[in-house]
Amino acid sequence: MHSMPILSLPMYDIHHPTTLGLTTALTTLLTQRGVLAEVEWHNDLLPHWRDDNVLLSQTCGYPLVALLPDVQLVGAFQSSAQGCEGLRYRSWLVARKEDENLTLRDFRGRRAVCNSEDSHSGYNSLRYVIAPLARAGTFFSTTLLSGSHRQSLTALREQRADIAAIDCITWALLRAHHPEELAGLEIIGETPLCAALPLITSAKTDAATLEHLRSALTELTKDKKYQPLLAQSLIGGFAVPERAFYDEVQAWEDQAAEYGVTAL
Repeated sequence: MHSMPILSLPMYDIHHPTTLGLTTALTTLLTQRGVLAEVEWHNDLLPHWRDDNVLLSQTCGYPLVALLPDVQLVGAFQSSAQGCEGLRYRSWLVARKEDENLTLRDFRGRRAVCNSEDSHSGYNSLRYVIAPLARAGTFFSTTLLSGSHRQSLTALREQRADIAAIDCITWALLRAHHPEELAGLEIIGETPLCAALPLITSAKTDAATLEHLRSALTELTKDKKYQPLLAQSLIGGFAVPERAFYDEVQAWEDQAAEYGVTAL
């Protein structure tokens, strides 16, 4: 007895009613195509992404290239958040207001905070921008791993760390729904653009189902009735890049290593 295929959108669940609206709309659109799915919410994401039963989930570019060789790429959302262009997004370099006039190089020897080592936006991108400034492979005095972008922002506010790289979509959603979490913090810089968060399906998903997924996601982003929901989610479209589009995520890690920086 196989359990129902899983649909999950775990990465930008900042305003839960909006995320629920998206998962409900997708479930409906898939049902219209004869594809059934059950919505689940996961905290431990790597086992979830590796589950053969995943019909649709969203991961980060770094796990896609480094940890998930077998999953299939469904596509990616284009975001209308400030800092995004086409299928690409960036991270803001965020510090406390008292440091708003500093540049990245002024944070040498200070304390970084990152959500996790397998995050492109919080870890890989920060490593990439500090690598040319590093000495003997190091730049920060310490790097705290917080568990999420929101917890990284808390660490900054509570003065447990001094700088973080925060996904610009997360920042925009927090500004809209939880501005108190950004209180006293400022953007002091940015990373370059990189490939947007990939939507994935299991290696077991057949070609016809994959087409239904892409068709449902396209309809979601084109049908007028979903526009208010998409506006709230900062989703501007859906597209299907080649998997090689995500090679730049790996290239950032490789380039940092050329400067002798393998960890933050």
